[in-house]
Amino acid sequence: MERIAKEDTDTTLTEAGHSSAFSQPRFRRYFPSTCLSTLGSWIIRFLFGWTAWELTASAFWVGSIAGLMLVPAFLLTPIFGITADRINPRNGLLVTITLVGLLAGLAAITATLGLLELPALSALALSFGAVTSAHTPIRLAFLPRLVERGALPSAIGYSAIIFNTSRIIGPALGAWLLVVSSVPAAFAISALICIGAALLLTRVSGTERAKTREERGSFFTQLRAGFAYLRRDAMLRQVFLLTLASGILGRTMIELLPAVSGKLLAGDSATLATLTASAGTGSILGGLLVSRQSGRLRRLYHLVLLGLSISAMTALTAALWSEVWIVALAVGLIAGCATTIGTGCQALTQLTVDESYRGRVMSLWAVVAMGTPALGALLVGGVADTAGFPLAFAGTAMFALIVVLILRSRAPGQSAGT
Repeated sequence: MERIAKEDTDTTLTEAGHSSAFSQPRFRRYFPSTCLSTLGSWIIRFLFGWTAWELTASAFWVGSIAGLMLVPAFLLTPIFGITADRINPRNGLLVTITLVGLLAGLAAITATLGLLELPALSALALSFGAVTSAHTPIRLAFLPRLVERGALPSAIGYSAIIFNTSRIIGPALGAWLLVVSSVPAAFAISALICIGAALLLTRVSGTERAKTREERGSFFTQLRAGFAYLRRDAMLRQVFLLTLASGILGRTMIELLPAVSGKLLAGDSATLATLTASAGTGSILGGLLVSRQSGRLRRLYHLVLLGLSISAMTALTAALWSEVWIVALAVGLIAGCATTIGTGCQALTQLTVDESYRGRVMSLWAVVAMGTPALGALLVGGVADTAGFPLAFAGTAMFALIVVLILRSRAPGQSAGT
C-alpha cells in the first residue's frame, strides 16, 4: 500500500522547531486586526439573532436567521477558495472585513428608520453569510504568509483562542450594548469595530507572491484541480477524515448543549450557562495547547489522534453523567479536545498543502469543519430523542475510535501496511 505523504525524511517537516507566532513581525501587526474583526463578527451574529427573537418571539425564526448566515458557506466557500489562490489574501480580507462593517452600518440605518423587519433582516443575514463564506478561506490562506513554518501551529492556535474568546465575549458585549443603548447603536458600534479592524490590517505588507500557471485557468478547471489534488494526497485525506470524526463527536456535543442541559440534567438557563462556560474554557485551553506546538507533522498527527481518543472515551461515560459538575468537566474536556483536533487538523493541512492549492484545499477543509457539526447535531439529536444521549454519544464515540484505530498506524513516516 502507498506510504503516507510527507515522510520523516523531509527535513522541512522534522527539523522545524517551535516558534511563537508573536516572534513574527507580520503576525504581531495582524493580531489586533483579527481580534477586532472576530469580535465584531460575533457581536453582529448576536444582534441578528436577538433582533429575530424581538420581531417574532419564535425559535424557528431565530434558527432560520442563523441558518441563513450558514447556508452560503456550503455553496460559496469552495468558489472563494479559488479566489484566495488568485489574489493577495490581505487585500481580500480588507474587502470582506469592510463589507461586514458596511452591512452592520446598513443594519443600523435600517433599524433607525424602523425598517428592520423580517425580510430586511433575512436579506442582511444572508449577505453576512455570503461575505463570511469569502472571508474564511481567504483568512486561512493568509495565515501561512504571516509566519515561518515552525510558527504556523502557534499562529493557528492563537487564532483559535481569539475565535473562542470572541464567541463568549461578543454576545456578552452585544447584550450589554443593548442594555445601555439601542439596537441601531449596537449595530453602529459593531460597524466601527470592523472598520477599525480593516484600518489596522493595512499595516500588514509584504504578503504578495507570483501566480503560478495552475492559478491562471478557469474557475471550473481550478476547482476540479483542487479536488484532484486532495484525492491524490493520502495525508490530506486522513486529516479530513479526522476532522469529520471530531465534528460528529465533539463539535456536535457543543451544538447540542441546550438539549444536554435540559434532557440529562433537567437544568435551567443557569445550568446551560455553566456548561457553555466550561466548553468555552476547554476550547481556549485547547487552542493554547496547539499554539505551543512546532511544525512537525508526526507530533501534530499523534496529538490529534490522542485528542480524538480522549474525547471518545469521555463520551462513552455519558451514562454516568448525573451531576452538573460531572457534565461540566466532561463537556470542558471534550470541547478542549475538539479545539485541539480542529486546530491541529488545520495546522496539518496548512503544513502539507502546496502553496498554489492552499486556498482551494483550505476552503474544502472549512466546509467539512463547519458542515459536519450541523449534520451531526441532526443525526445525534434524532437518536437522543428516541434512545437517549448515552446511546447517541456511544455511537459517535465508537465511530471516532474506529477512525483512531485505522489511522494510528498511518502517521507520517510510517507505512500503511500491506
